[in-house]
Amino acid sequence: MSAEVGRAPGQDRVLTVPNILSLARLVGVPLFLWLVLIEADWWALGLLVFAGLSDWLDGKLARLLNQTSRLGMVLDPAADRLYIFATLIGLTVRDIVPVWLVVLLVAREVAIAPIAAIVRRLGYGGTLPVHFIGKAATLCLLYAFPLLLLGDHDGGAATAAKVIGWSFAIWGTALYWWAAVLYWAQTRQLVLAGRGSPPARAPGPAPDPGAPPGADPSAGEQKGAETPR
Repeated sequence: MSAEVGRAPGQDRVLTVPNILSLARLVGVPLFLWLVLIEADWWALGLLVFAGLSDWLDGKLARLLNQTSRLGMVLDPAADRLYIFATLIGLTVRDIVPVWLVVLLVAREVAIAPIAAIVRRLGYGGTLPVHFIGKAATLCLLYAFPLLLLGDHDGGAATAAKVIGWSFAIWGTALYWWAAVLYWAQTRQLVLAGRGSPPARAPGPAPDPGAPPGADPSAGEQKGAETPR
């Protein structure tokens, strides 16, 4: 069977509008970390707002312009992760968040790291569909850190931002680990299914074990087949 069978047309494109936006977010990560470390908080927050808007926009444009690509499926979650960890580093250095929160979030990434190799060995291309729990966790954390940064100032607004920020951080961390459990459950289902009948199609995104029979795993927006968050 040809390796091109089952591959959506145009998925190997590199120079697309969504990919340029994702790349711009990636380039902004070291700048954002530097702004946090020198306590230029308003500039850092402005950059974080731009990153959040471009994160929403690249998914919309990918569907609108039919520019979903494999590169975009890698760049988009990579940018989200890097912003989360850059913020964690900056806020930890400034004693805004405790080390235990960093350990919990890093340990979660370590916990799901073997999944890509297992899924790839099964012939699914090393990716699982992103669960909505994982998306919700990422969203909570991306809300939490700017609020915690605002909470490092004086005044009633800062105090309210700190309380709300910690609420998002706690929920986001819990959902992050819940998503990890769900990804391992999906992986286990694929392993058990693979023992009985190995996939006959070309390598590509793994099907969602909870999806209806015959559903196209490549259908959907750019973020529908990303590396698990």
